[in-house]
Amino acid sequence: MLNSPTEPLVKPIHLMPASARARLASAPTPLQARLQRELKGDVLFDRASRGRYATDASIYQIVPLGVVVPKDQADLRLALQIAADQHASVLARGAGTSQCGQTVGEALVIDTTKWLNNIVHFDKEARTVTVEPGVVLDHLNAWLKPHGLWFPVDVSTSAQCTIGGMAGNNSCGSRSMEYGIMVHNVEAIDAILADGHEARFGKLLGMAHDTRTRDLVDGVRGIALRERDELRERIPKVLRRVAGYNLDLFDCQSPLAFSESGEPNLANLLVGSEGTLAFSRQLTLKLAPLPAHKMLGVVNFASFYAAMDMTQHIVKLGPVAVELVDRTMIDLAMSNPAFRPVIEKALVGSPQAVLLVEFAGADRDTQVAKLAQLVELMSDLGLPDSVVQMPEAGAQKALWEVRKAGLNIMMSMKGDGKPVSFIEDCAVPLEHLADYTARLTDVFRKHDTEGTWYAHASVGTLHVRPILDMRRDGAVKMRAIAEEAAAMVREYKGAYSGEHGDGLCRGEWVAWQYGPRINEAFSGIKRLFDPENRLSPDRIVAPPKMDDVANFRFPPTYREHALEPALDWSAWNVTRDPLTGEERAPGSGGDLAGGLAKAVEMCNNNGHCRKFDAGTMCPSYRITKDEQHVTRGRANTLRLALSGQLGEDGLASQDVKDVLDLCVSCKGCKRDCPTGVDMARIKIEARSAWTTRHGVRMRERLIAYLPRYAPFASRMPVLANALDKTMPAASRWLKTKLGIAPQRGFPRFTKSFLANALSTQVASATNEVLLFVDTFNNYMEPENARAAKRVLEAAGYAVRLNVNGEERPLCCGRTFLAAGLVDEAKEEARRTLDALLPYVERGVAIVGLEPSCLLSLRDEFLAYGYGEAARKLADASFLFEEFLVREHAQGRLHLKLGPLGTSNALLHGHCHQKAFDAVRPIEQVLGWIPGLEVKTIESSCCGMAGSFGYEAEHYEASQAMAELSLLPAVRAASDAMIVADGTSCRHQIADGAQREALHVARVLAMSLDAKN
Repeated sequence: MLNSPTEPLVKPIHLMPASARARLASAPTPLQARLQRELKGDVLFDRASRGRYATDASIYQIVPLGVVVPKDQADLRLALQIAADQHASVLARGAGTSQCGQTVGEALVIDTTKWLNNIVHFDKEARTVTVEPGVVLDHLNAWLKPHGLWFPVDVSTSAQCTIGGMAGNNSCGSRSMEYGIMVHNVEAIDAILADGHEARFGKLLGMAHDTRTRDLVDGVRGIALRERDELRERIPKVLRRVAGYNLDLFDCQSPLAFSESGEPNLANLLVGSEGTLAFSRQLTLKLAPLPAHKMLGVVNFASFYAAMDMTQHIVKLGPVAVELVDRTMIDLAMSNPAFRPVIEKALVGSPQAVLLVEFAGADRDTQVAKLAQLVELMSDLGLPDSVVQMPEAGAQKALWEVRKAGLNIMMSMKGDGKPVSFIEDCAVPLEHLADYTARLTDVFRKHDTEGTWYAHASVGTLHVRPILDMRRDGAVKMRAIAEEAAAMVREYKGAYSGEHGDGLCRGEWVAWQYGPRINEAFSGIKRLFDPENRLSPDRIVAPPKMDDVANFRFPPTYREHALEPALDWSAWNVTRDPLTGEERAPGSGGDLAGGLAKAVEMCNNNGHCRKFDAGTMCPSYRITKDEQHVTRGRANTLRLALSGQLGEDGLASQDVKDVLDLCVSCKGCKRDCPTGVDMARIKIEARSAWTTRHGVRMRERLIAYLPRYAPFASRMPVLANALDKTMPAASRWLKTKLGIAPQRGFPRFTKSFLANALSTQVASATNEVLLFVDTFNNYMEPENARAAKRVLEAAGYAVRLNVNGEERPLCCGRTFLAAGLVDEAKEEARRTLDALLPYVERGVAIVGLEPSCLLSLRDEFLAYGYGEAARKLADASFLFEEFLVREHAQGRLHLKLGPLGTSNALLHGHCHQKAFDAVRPIEQVLGWIPGLEVKTIESSCCGMAGSFGYEAEHYEASQAMAELSLLPAVRAASDAMIVADGTSCRHQIADGAQREALHVARVLAMSLDAKN
């Protein structure tokens, strides 16, 4: 077996809380008991785990019997055998990104993503690779890239979707017009049947001829040949048609029928079967050469209809992809801070739609010529100057990321009305695309709603989701719209299911699409493979109605528990006009948590938080690969708790505490999650509920009240710091009693910076600035504050300080939030607001050093209900480097910097800096230093995360997070200066790599000295 695509990452660590283990052990069923006794992997039957696996990216929720996460292939075989012995249904699950409900059901769910993700065999010459089903597409392509190859079924969920899941629903991707869909790119599948028999499904002549396999082949052949004429008549003549089983593989007129050797391939039957026929334990894939050169043209249209009508002309130029982004998606992308600067570069004026047209191939000149032909074509069609040309790879990649996030961008709409997936994969011939979309838009308006459009214009498959409120009248409208859309699809001789498969939302339409004879043939295939109907039952054959409200995640009976939230959630407590998209006043009924429940429900279960590429989200999932420890798993648990599905304790339940146990409040989801799930803020609410019900431990109190007793400790620093050095035995005993990791030292205090520092005399209001010195930089690392003050003064600014004439300096209150003591945090915020507002009112900028503290003024302060005062302070607050960059851009900054003793700097951004896009300013100011080359570490959370890394039960997780990328990068850069603005980050680097990291203020001060 070759290396796993994720092998460079730290191996998953097992961190199930004792409380969860206890609940697992209570009153097990025979199925659960045997699985727990015999398997090496995870066996999850507690209510919270089953609740997390009850949903996917669809509108459905069905609680499974239990969940198994097999450790290896032997574990997988054993789990399937135990399920067979117990007559339990089985459901295969990859990343759980299905939009049709394929991965939910009342069955034993088998999750392959944690351990069954290895590359088994690679043949570069034959251009094939064999993988286990849990391999993530992006991981596979990253592994293949050095070999000049890739797997070209490039779906938008490539950062999290698995190869097994892609085969299950016959995935397609943006470039299917060039490379085909999943069924065209699978060479063979090694599968386990319902009765435990194993077979390799591939080219017919190469298959084993044991009795069981021979009976399957003969049976399938007999059914397919018997229904050949019916299949030819009924199967739509479009590339995108993925409903039912691929029974036309024995028909020489079918594009599925024969490989290059002229043999039918039985793997084609399993592709798209949604786990109903067999469990795929490994898959052999066909690979393609990586295109050496790509050119992208973004065509802007004044009307949506024009974009659809002209697609048929654009495809004649031979692009590999033509993808749609409509006005709704453009507007939503513009509201996302990560996407706005990308989408702006692609627009000409205010288009109603754009088409992303990509040309790719081995010869650059050919692609440049094709891009020029696109410009010429659009001019000939009456749209001169409508094409934004993007020849640069970086700009192309950034824009494709926006397009790939289309689903999540659409789901970022607030309120109960959401874009609902059920007709989004209808495929029609290109000559009818404009008329189809126009007529369907009229259908939406007839039902008082609107649809959002995006995706595969090149092949006539547009993802369209009408906005429906499934808690109220959504089911009725869904049925009516589906019936009218189906009639149009039939009229245009298209396919009702064109990409994402059948599942629960399109299964009932299989019989409509193909008729009774083929539907009965599908039933015969199912009986051949799975006579007991245990594998993914109720899919494709005898499925439920799409609008069976008993299967909805939000049925009409759905209600949230009443609670009085500690924070202000009114920004989420809105509804949207389904026709105009405008926000209305808060909706009535159902959400007594003032928007908290709706903030949780912003998660659409698409699983973007499961990605491992650059970015912050989600550090706890990266080290555990457990659904419990990812933003989606947390959001699902919170939704279940808020609606009473986990008992009466709600947010104060043990289930909620457990699921948030490894959340480090990094705020990565605030930025990286396309729907904006802010788990860090939600955790504050949950922690507040827990402490209100259960109280606060001594350790948490010591951490929370540190800003209150720090002034006293700083007056006697020798005594305060003596314990670790002079009394190590006592130190270890105290740490054990408090629950502090013995590997960590107690915080070290020093004399207060603010106690003796004086504000610079103010010459005029135009160059006045207030330096907000936080607790940590005041009492523990005052050298940072001294350096910042010196740099600001050297730049000509009069520096005020936040002494406020009190014994206790101003404080952001973050330590109280970490302990769930929201009232105390609000008290600190009120005190800070009152002291700083006079400065803000006269135009003075508030400049801070510690990211988590200063950015609290821009984030948490807005959630306390302090209105316009908090907003004014937020707008006036800047991190030290942000302020310098702003002043430099406005021509007001004059710093004379000299070269340092080193030419290399390695920068680690604090999580909150990443969340607020505040890492680039550090790169900019360091770039002002002559001769200094700056490299930013592509890292997630450092793992210290305030007090998290100090807590004994979290030390292992803290180190694992640091070892993902941060500490290895620091150790490898022995000759580089290490720069990190975060107090926690610097301490983690010191503990884990024995290197001193510097705040950027100290680096600039050193550069000042060098100049002088």
